[in-house]
Amino acid sequence: MKYFMKSQQYKNTAAFVFKLWQREVSEEKISEKEDELLSQWKNQAEEELDTIHMKESKERVLSALELYFIKPVKNAPVYQLKKYAYAAAAVVILLLSIGGILTYHTFFKPDTYTADSGNRTIYLKDGSVVTLLKGAELTVDKSFPASTRIVDLKGDAVFSVAKSKTHPFIVQADGFSTKVLGTVFKISQSGKDKSVHLYEGKVAVSSVGTEVSYLKPNQKWTNFGIAHTTAVISITTEKKSGIQKTELLSLSFNDVSFKEVADVMQANYKIKIIYPKETAEKRITADFTGGAADENMEALAFILGLEVHKEDHIYTLKK
Repeated sequence: MKYFMKSQQYKNTAAFVFKLWQREVSEEKISEKEDELLSQWKNQAEEELDTIHMKESKERVLSALELYFIKPVKNAPVYQLKKYAYAAAAVVILLLSIGGILTYHTFFKPDTYTADSGNRTIYLKDGSVVTLLKGAELTVDKSFPASTRIVDLKGDAVFSVAKSKTHPFIVQADGFSTKVLGTVFKISQSGKDKSVHLYEGKVAVSSVGTEVSYLKPNQKWTNFGIAHTTAVISITTEKKSGIQKTELLSLSFNDVSFKEVADVMQANYKIKIIYPKETAEKRITADFTGGAADENMEALAFILGLEVHKEDHIYTLKK
C-alpha cells in the first residue's frame, strides 16, 4: 500500500509536469495558481537534494537531452528548436528529480532513530535489539544487515546483538568502536568520557591511538575522559549487600601528560601522588597491569627517571 501511494504520487506529479510542458509549447498561459504550485514543488525538491545527488541528476539530464540535438527538424526556426529543447530539459530535470528523491529516500537514505523524551527500543532486521537511552540517536544504513553489520551511535544505548559467527556487529561511536559477534553490552558517552560495559559474550573495543581491548562478561572498558587512554575494569556484586566492587585489570596511556596519568592513578588506587611541577606536562606512554599500586608507581617513577618514596597512601616522586 505504501509503495502504491508513492508510485501514485509520482504519476500525478509527472502528469502535472507534462501538462505544463504542453501548455508552454502551445503558448497557452499558465495560471498563477499553477505557477505557485510549481515554484513550491521546485523549492522543496531542491532542499531535499544533496550535492552528490544533484551532480548525478545533472549527468543523467545531459545524457537524456542528447537525443534532442542529434537530428534537428529541417527548416525549423532556431528559436523554436531552442524553445522545445529548453522545455524538454525542464521536463527531464523535474522527472529525474522526482524519481531521484523517491529512490534516495526509499533505497539509500539511512534510517535514524532517536530517543527524545525517554528510552526507546529498536528492533533491527538481523534480530538484534537496541535500547536507546534518553537523548540517544542510532543511524542504520539501508544495506543493514550486510556482511559486516555496522551502526552509528550518539549517546547511550544497550545492545542485545543477534549471534552470527560470520557477520560481525560494529557500533561506531564518538572516537571509538565496539565489535561483537553476538552479545549484550551497554555503551555510554558523556562528553569526553566513554565506556563499554559487557554483560554477556565477548567484545573488542578500539579507539584512536590505543590498542584493542577485549572484554569478558562483567568487565568495563573506559577512557576516563582522556584521549589515548584505555582501562579495563572488573565489576563484581556482593550477594549479601548488593554492593558493586571494581578492580582495575589493565591501564594504558599513549602520549598522555603525566598530570592526567597521576589523576587516573590517584582516583583508581585511592592514593595521593606528590611530584615536581616540571613533570606535569611530560608525555607518558606506558602499559600497566591491574596489580598493586606499589608496583605500578615504581614503574611510573622509572619512566620519569625519578625515585619514589611511600608513606601510608602517599607516594612522593623526586630526583
